[in-house]
Amino acid sequence: MSTAQPSEWQRRIAGEWHGRPSLFDATGTWQGYEDIRRSSVFEDGVTTYYMDGGMEGGGPLAGRFRLGAPFAFGVADSDANRVYTGPDFFGTGQPYGSFVDAHYYGPGWQVDLTTWNQVLPDGETQVYSSLLHQGPAVVGCFNGLYTRDPAKVADWPAAETGNGPVPHILPTKTPGAFSGSCEVFGADQKPRGTVEITVELEPLDLLRTRRHVTWSGALDRRYTADVRRDGFRSFHEGPDAWGNAQAYGRANHPSLHFRDVWKLKGREFMIDAVPGMAAGSTMAVAYELFEGNVLSAVVHGVLRWS
Repeated sequence: MSTAQPSEWQRRIAGEWHGRPSLFDATGTWQGYEDIRRSSVFEDGVTTYYMDGGMEGGGPLAGRFRLGAPFAFGVADSDANRVYTGPDFFGTGQPYGSFVDAHYYGPGWQVDLTTWNQVLPDGETQVYSSLLHQGPAVVGCFNGLYTRDPAKVADWPAAETGNGPVPHILPTKTPGAFSGSCEVFGADQKPRGTVEITVELEPLDLLRTRRHVTWSGALDRRYTADVRRDGFRSFHEGPDAWGNAQAYGRANHPSLHFRDVWKLKGREFMIDAVPGMAAGSTMAVAYELFEGNVLSAVVHGVLRWS
C-alpha cells in the first residue's frame, strides 16, 4: 500500500534510532542485550522498517531471539491503523499522538508481541517495550530507551548497558509525589485534552507504600491503594484499587481494577534509574483505561518527583 505523504507518526520517527534494549524472562529476571539500529524509510510512497543488530547473552532465551539476518518488513503507513505486512512481522499498530500500541507476530522469534513506543517531549528519545507472548502467557520482554540525537549516539549503548538491568523501584523512605501533565486520547485516536496526574507516595515500610493518586482535567479520578512490593512483582491491595504489576527492569506494568466499572493497564518506565541505592526521579507513563472490557482512553506523558 502506498500513500503520497508519510503519516504524522511516520514523520515523528524519521531517521535512525539507536538502542540496546535488555531481554528479561517471564519472571522479570534480566537475561541479556539486543544491540539495535532501527530506521523506517518512506520512499516512493512505501514505508519499510529496518532493524540490524545482534543478541548478547540471553540465557535460555538466546536461541529463540537470535536471528541470522537483519529484520526488514513493510508497513501500510497510516495514522489510523499501521499494518505490518511481513515478512518479519505481521500485525497492526495504532498511534495515539506520540505513542503507538502495536500487536503483531514475529515468525522468526515465534512470539506474539505487544509493543509500546512512546516518543518523549524532546522528540529525540523513545521509550520502547515489547511483551513477548506464547498464546496468553508472557515468555519474555524486551525494553529500553532509544535516541536519534547524533550527539548522544556514541555514549548511548554504554548507558543502556549499565542502566538496562536496573529494577523499577519507587522511593522507599522519603514521602513525596510524582506529578506531571499527560495527553489524553480517545479510543478513536482523537485528542481529548490533558490530565494532571499526581502519584503521592506515603511509605509504610521498606516494602509497602500507600499511594494517593489524583487525575484531574480531561479525566477525573482519585484513589488510594496500599502497594506491596515482592521482588519484581507488586500488589495493589485496596481500598480503592486492586490488582498487581510485573516489572521488567526499569519498566513496571500494572493491571488495576477500581471499585466501579473501570480498569487500567499501563507501563511506568523509570527514565533516569541507574545502578545504586537511589530510586529514579523521572517516569514516563502510558496507561490504557477500559470501561468494562472496552478501551475508552489512552494517556501518556512524563511525571517528575518532588
